[in-house]
Amino acid sequence: MKNRIEELRNRKGLRQEELGRELGVSRQTISSLENGRYNPSILLAHRVAVFFGMTIEEVFIFEEEPSCITTTKN
Repeated sequence: MKNRIEELRNRKGLRQEELGRELGVSRQTISSLENGRYNPSILLAHRVAVFFGMTIEEVFIFEEEPSCITTTKN
């Protein structure tokens, strides 16, 4: 899942540590989110979106993975 956290954080002139403090998480968590190494819980995603005055869908870009389930025609 991709996101716009780094872009939005930079627009506000915040360092990772500052954003982490505002959201109640570590700088490492912010770094991992920005680099796509960590998918947030729905609660953290909501806190991020509220902080930036956006919806979750505006901050986080959900990319559907190809389905492992195939359908058969009868």
